[in-house]
Amino acid sequence: MNKTTSSLLLSSALLASSAVAGVPLNGLQGDGGIAFNPVAFLAGTYADGTNQVVSAPQVGAWYTRLDGADIDWAALSASFSVAKRLELSYGYGWTDANKYGDDSVSTHNLGAKLALLQGGEFDLPWLPAVAVGAIYKRTDAATADALGLDKDGADFYAVATKLVTSTPVPVLLSAGVQYSDEVVNGVVGHGDYGFGWFANVDLIPVPWLAVGAEYKSGIDADDVHNHDYYDLHAAWFATESLTLVAAYVDTGSKSGSRLGVGDGFVLSAQYQF
Repeated sequence: MNKTTSSLLLSSALLASSAVAGVPLNGLQGDGGIAFNPVAFLAGTYADGTNQVVSAPQVGAWYTRLDGADIDWAALSASFSVAKRLELSYGYGWTDANKYGDDSVSTHNLGAKLALLQGGEFDLPWLPAVAVGAIYKRTDAATADALGLDKDGADFYAVATKLVTSTPVPVLLSAGVQYSDEVVNGVVGHGDYGFGWFANVDLIPVPWLAVGAEYKSGIDADDVHNHDYYDLHAAWFATESLTLVAAYVDTGSKSGSRLGVGDGFVLSAQYQF
C-alpha cells in the first residue's frame, strides 16, 4: 500500500501504519489493540520514504472505575515495532482493590506480537491482517497466595483484523482466540490454562470518531471461572497523534463459580509519536 492510498484510508478510518491517531491503541496490558483485546495491526509509526527499522513509540494511559466492586484500576504503557513485523510492549498496572483485601496491587506485562500477514498482501485486498502474540504477566496481589494461585503467567493469542471500506461507513472487524491462565485479567493471579475467544467491531461515521464494542470470553483457571467482559466505547481522534477514549465496561458480577468485578466507566489517553 503506497503512502497516498494509506493516507486517504486513514483520513476516513483507522489503520496502524500511519501517523494518524487510531488503532491500535495501547491496551490495558500495553499490547497494541483496543482495551482488553489485541488486534493484528502493529503499534508504532514508521516515517514514509525512509529505511526506518524501529518505529516511533506510542504510549497509553487508562483509568477504570468499577463502582460496585469499589475498584480503581490504572495502567500506563509503551509499545513500538521492529521491521514492521514485530511489536514489543510493556504495561504497568496499579489496582486499588481494598474491598477484596488488596488495597494496592501492581502488575507488570511484557508483550510481543508477530505479524504473519499484513492486510491486503499479495494483491489480495480482502486479506485481513493476521498476527500471533504472547504477554508475560506478573502480579504482587496478596490474594494470589490466599487462593493458591501463581503470581506470574502468560497469555498466548492469534488474531485477524480487517478494515472494511466498501460499506456505507468504514468498519473495523477483529477476532481471535486466547490461551491463558489469568484470573481477573492476571491482576488476582494465574491458575490452570484454558481457551477463550474475543472480538471487536468499530464503526467510523466521521473521520475523527470511532464507536464500537469489545467482547472477551472468560477463561476457566483452576476452580476460578472468569466472567465474560465487554465494553462499549467511543474514540475521538483529537489530533494526528492524540486519541481520547471513553467507555462503559462490564466485567460481570460474582455469581456461583463465575468471578467478575462489576461494571463502571473507563477513560484513556493515547499518544503516537
